Amino acid sequence: MTDLTTLLEVGGPVAALGGGAAYARANHPGVYWSTVGLPISTARLLSSYGSVMEACGLTVAPSRLRMLAVKATTRREVRPVPPRRGIIRPTSTGLRLRLRLAPGQEPADVTASAERLRHAWGVHAVYVTTVKPGVVELRLVGFDVLRRVRMPRKVDAGFLQVPVALREDAMPFVRDYRAVPHQLTLGATLSGKSMYLRHLIARLAPQPVALVGIDCKRGVELAPFASRLSALATDPEQAAELLPVLVKEMEDRYDLIKVRQRIAPDTPAEEITSDIWGLPESERPVPLVLFVDEVAELFLVSTRKDEERRDEMVTQLIRLAQLGRAAGIYLEVCGQRFGAELGKGATMLRAQLTGRVCHRVNDEASAKMALGDIAPEAVSAACAIAPERPGLAVAGDTSGGWSRIRTPYLSLSDAAAACRESAHLVPDAPVLKPFLPEAAVRPVGSPAPVVEPRPATG
Repeated sequence: MTDLTTLLEVGGPVAALGGGAAYARANHPGVYWSTVGLPISTARLLSSYGSVMEACGLTVAPSRLRMLAVKATTRREVRPVPPRRGIIRPTSTGLRLRLRLAPGQEPADVTASAERLRHAWGVHAVYVTTVKPGVVELRLVGFDVLRRVRMPRKVDAGFLQVPVALREDAMPFVRDYRAVPHQLTLGATLSGKSMYLRHLIARLAPQPVALVGIDCKRGVELAPFASRLSALATDPEQAAELLPVLVKEMEDRYDLIKVRQRIAPDTPAEEITSDIWGLPESERPVPLVLFVDEVAELFLVSTRKDEERRDEMVTQLIRLAQLGRAAGIYLEVCGQRFGAELGKGATMLRAQLTGRVCHRVNDEASAKMALGDIAPEAVSAACAIAPERPGLAVAGDTSGGWSRIRTPYLSLSDAAAACRESAHLVPDAPVLKPFLPEAAVRPVGSPAPVVEPRPATG
């Protein structure tokens, strides 16, 4: 009876501790990792590093000098040598450590064993990146960071760099317009595409850039951000008037570059390899980001007259995509589908969009439209996105690299408030004044914006 009482006294706290750990793991994985997962995984890594590397085929035969030294000093068996391990650095989401590869090894060997390392050390995922020749970094992620997204507190992001989502390796996904000037974003209804666009606008709003929108859904997506937009077209007719203005602005910027760099006035824009960033800051035009929501609406036609207008708009979009980067004009093209069936010029325009983000789509063909020509292996990952995970997407670019990302939740009111607070940054753009949107009407009883929109002046 005494032994049973003692067992119950000891077992009660243990059961409570185990239940608390299970609850934390399910509902607060970050807390569980910091308190339980991190020590356990670190102990597993330290105790089994050599044997795991040998089982994964990541060891090499020791040098002759090492063999002679071991035989001369000890009677131990001479074992294969694993990659030399660096200091283990814990993070809030996992572990990091660097490996110096043995002669004859390459980073692909470690990448091929990532799944084995994950199971051996009891973590959610293992990612391998090359630091420099002969050195790779293992990034161990302790839990599914995309289930409940929390962006890092500190993100190194500069001008025209927007941390918009979290990657599956717990690193921020930064939309860098200087590195990837144009991007195509696809996603079905309720896939999180609008949330992604909302983050882009809200984070670009405090920067000295001009934001221009084409929203053929009568402006329901972009109108809440009217206080920060320099121009907004809400139907194909207005878009047909706005796009030629943007093309003319691009040509004027090229003329400015020609004058500053003494390039012959008759030099075609296609042959000018410099850009506005080579101009003095006092003469540099403000960068311009064009958001096109539901791009398919620009391609759909019902009459012959609409077809002519469509061809003109597509041609202007292609020109902006081909030549806009050097002039500081960047494109964000969004839609549910985007392929050759939209009409003439669709495939050519898509080829100019370097970055690709594919949210949940309704069919495999849509995923192939976004990723099939740059990362075919990413198509299956995009098709596997579940409806209960809005905001989850596959991001890639023309280099062939891709990763899963997820955008954190941002309410429409918070995004609109960020635009109102940055309304004073709307640049003076006389050419865009006819398209300057009116400020969104505030609901009755809502607080007044801190800064009222300042219209562009001529």
